[in-house]
Amino acid sequence: MLKTSESIARLIDELAKMPGIGPKTAQRLAFYILKIPGDEALSLAEAIKAVKEKVRRCSICFHITEEDPCAICRDEDRDPSIICVVEEANDVLALEKIGDFKGRYHVLGGALSPLDGIGPDDLHIRELLERIKDGVGEVILATNPNVEGEATALYLMKLIKPAKIRITRVARGLPMGGDLEYADQATLSRALEDRIELRE
Repeated sequence: MLKTSESIARLIDELAKMPGIGPKTAQRLAFYILKIPGDEALSLAEAIKAVKEKVRRCSICFHITEEDPCAICRDEDRDPSIICVVEEANDVLALEKIGDFKGRYHVLGGALSPLDGIGPDDLHIRELLERIKDGVGEVILATNPNVEGEATALYLMKLIKPAKIRITRVARGLPMGGDLEYADQATLSRALEDRIELRE
């Protein structure tokens, strides 16, 4: 690592902890931050601080918000009888970009992954089961199309099925192994529109 500046070395180490940021990218970012005017660097630091202090999870759907409940759960124009289940908050943002979905969301906080030690109790599954007792007519399972996402969707289907609620899965317009947040808007829109009903 750098021998000349302990502060730069620390910044590079911290940036390298971020997903998708390797040591070289972290070094480039650190030197970019060093080059920008002081007020821009402080603005970045303040934005990070504000996110950590103000942003929390919605007590209903577990999406990120500064007000509880979140804007989507408060929106009376949205259909509370349709819940779209996603893994992470960034999946909500991806689906909201297409502007087609008028129901509400439920963010699990991840996907089942026994190898990583993530089981049902580590996700917001119990809260989802409580929500569907209150007049929900359809649950759309929009977990990622990878092994963990498919396992999570299957597990949820088995739990929800006794409630006699329509269960659908987003259509296969999404590539296997991909993440919702990286899909283009047309693909997401088509996948949501062509969702399929799940049966055993």
